[in-house]
Amino acid sequence: MISKHISDKEGVYSTTAMRKGLDNSPNQFELDNMKLLAEKVFEPLRVHVGGSIKINSFYRGKALNKAIGGSTSSQHCKGQAIDIDDTFGHATNAEMYFWIKANLKFDQMIWEFGDGNNPNWVHVSYVSESENRNRCLKAYKDKGKTKYMVI
Repeated sequence: MISKHISDKEGVYSTTAMRKGLDNSPNQFELDNMKLLAEKVFEPLRVHVGGSIKINSFYRGKALNKAIGGSTSSQHCKGQAIDIDDTFGHATNAEMYFWIKANLKFDQMIWEFGDGNNPNWVHVSYVSESENRNRCLKAYKDKGKTKYMVI
C-alpha cells in the first residue's frame, strides 16, 4: 500500500500503459515520493472530504508519460504529482483545490481547465518541506496548446 487509501495498483494504474504494454512500475525513490505525497496531501484531504477521491493519474514512467504527450519535466515521472477528481460527490474539485491551498503545504497545484467555478481535475505535487513552492497555476488552451498562468 502507498497509503491507507491508495493501493499500489491504484498508484500506477493507466489504461494507456495496459493498452500499449508499458511497464509503469516505480523504483524505490519514486515509490518513496509517492508515499510522501500521499501522507502530506492526499490522506489529509481525504479525511477532510470524508470519503473516496478518484485518482486520475499518479505515477507515470517515462515511456507512459511520452505515450500520453506529457511534459518531459512532469513531476508524475518522479512520483511527486497526483491528479485528483472528486467524482464521488464528497467535495467539488474547486472545494478540494481551495482546501489544499488554505491548509496544506505543496509544491505546485494546477486548476486543470474547467471553468471559473470548477476545474475538470486538480493536479497537486509535493517535493519536500524545504523545497515546496506553494505555487498555484491555471491550465488553459491557447491555439490548441496547453498553457499555464499563475493564479
